[in-house]
Amino acid sequence: MQPLQPVTLITGASAGIGAELAKVFARHGHALALVARREAQLASLADEIAATSRPRPHVVPIDLGVPDAAEQVAAALRARAIEPDIVVNNAGFGLMGAAAALDRAEQLAMIDLNVQIVTDLSLRFLESVERHRGGILNIGSVASFMPGPDLAVYHATKAYVLSFSEALHWELKPKGVRVTALCPGPVETEFQARAEMPLDYFPGFLKRSAARVAEEGYAGLMLGRRLVVPGVANKIATFLPRILPRSLVLRLARGRQ
Repeated sequence: MQPLQPVTLITGASAGIGAELAKVFARHGHALALVARREAQLASLADEIAATSRPRPHVVPIDLGVPDAAEQVAAALRARAIEPDIVVNNAGFGLMGAAAALDRAEQLAMIDLNVQIVTDLSLRFLESVERHRGGILNIGSVASFMPGPDLAVYHATKAYVLSFSEALHWELKPKGVRVTALCPGPVETEFQARAEMPLDYFPGFLKRSAARVAEEGYAGLMLGRRLVVPGVANKIATFLPRILPRSLVLRLARGRQ
C-alpha cells in the first residue's frame, strides 16, 4: 500500500484569511487540500496557486454546515490518497444582534461550525498530524478574550476555540505537534457582510489585512507559538480583559456598540 501524501488541510479557504493562508502555505512549499462549499472560488484559488509553479491544491467542495461534514472531508481525502500533516481550522461565521432576537437555528449552526467542526477536525486527524510531527492552526479572534453583547454566541464560540487550542498546545507539544491559536482583530473580509455588521463598526487602527494576518499566523505556527495576536493595538485589546474586572469589560464591550 502506497503511503498517503501529506497535505495542509485548510477550511474556509474560498476567501478572506483562509484564501490568504492557502497562498502563504503554498509559497512555503506545502501541498494543500482546500475545503469550502463554493467550488468555483476554490478552483479559482487553486489555479492561481498553480500559476506560481506550485503544485495545484486539491479542491474539496464540502459544506461544513451539514451534519456529516467532517466524515465527508475524511472520505474525500482518502479518495485522493492524501492525509493532513497540518490542519488549519479557519471556517466560521458570526451574527450581529441580540441573541434573543436572532434566529435560533442560525445561532446553533454557528456553534456547529465554529466549535464542533473545529473540534472534530482537530481530533479526527491527530494520528497523521502526530506521525508527520505537523500542527494545528485554529482561527480564533480578539473576541475570544471578552464577552460580546450583540455578538454573544460568536464571542462565546471563539472563547472556546482559544481555550481548546491552548489546552491542545500543551497536550501535544511533547509529541512534537505544534498547536497555535491565531486571534486577529478586525479584518476586512466577507465576515462583516455575513454578520450584517456596519463597515465602520471597528476603529481603523485595529484593522489588519487578511494577507498580513495569514503571514503572522503561519510564522507563529512554524515557531510553535501557543498564541498569535496580530498588531500591537489588538494585543492591548486582548490584555486588558485579563486585568480589568469582568463587569467593567462587559460594560466597555457594550458601550462600544
